[in-house]
Amino acid sequence: MLKRVAATDLILAVHTPAKAIDFANAGLTVRAIDYQNLASLTTAFTGGDVSIYVASLTYDRVARIRELENVITAAETAGVQSIVTMSFFADQTNNPFTMAPFYTYLPTRLADSKLKYTVMRNALYADPLIPYLPELIARKHLICPVGDQALSFISQADSAEAFATVATTPALRDHGRHFLLSQPNTFTMPELGAIMTQVTGHSIGYTPVTTAEFAQIYAAEGNGAELASMYQAGARGLLNQPSHDFTAITGHAPTTMADFLTAGWRQTQI
Repeated sequence: MLKRVAATDLILAVHTPAKAIDFANAGLTVRAIDYQNLASLTTAFTGGDVSIYVASLTYDRVARIRELENVITAAETAGVQSIVTMSFFADQTNNPFTMAPFYTYLPTRLADSKLKYTVMRNALYADPLIPYLPELIARKHLICPVGDQALSFISQADSAEAFATVATTPALRDHGRHFLLSQPNTFTMPELGAIMTQVTGHSIGYTPVTTAEFAQIYAAEGNGAELASMYQAGARGLLNQPSHDFTAITGHAPTTMADFLTAGWRQTQI
């Protein structure tokens, strides 16, 4: 956003202002919010005309829907005109992903609001693959339980560029459009493993575990069951959604998986 809008025209609404001190020093207005506190949101949104909504990191569907209701109500009350919302492409009505009900609800709720809006559906983030590489090198294979189905990815940096472009372009922002942010190519696990092998110089194949085993392996991280439900959706072919929307928005192609992994891996070796 700072490449497109003056810092003095930006309000950064965050749960922990102390973590945003660098942005405050750069001239942004930083305001504290609590998604479960409507008054805090209304105060934070006052004076803004466009809001970019990034949902909280929770797998509590009820809490997530409650925060969405608060965000919409606060935006309407504060006089915000447009909202650009972060969504996820695991939003089909037959999707077993834990948070699919929220992502299914989000666009219909926006359509019922008084706000102009855009829904930005992210594919899987490629970024977690970088810190995952050492574990994969040790295992010698990917274990995601998706069988022969392909998955779609986008980097967080590319997603952020698309969000900033849409938020500052009324023709893209204000007409209830839905965009899918994804690389144009999808990857089966053997194909992804082949790229990882080339990037790291270590052989990484594909030996999937069951959904239940995957949930158990990552249970200690606190989101094993939720990730397993997401890959269950992938095994049904529901996360295989290539798109050219990023290029249509920005005017250039997103970073390829090979280039993204290469740059990330080199950074870890410094």
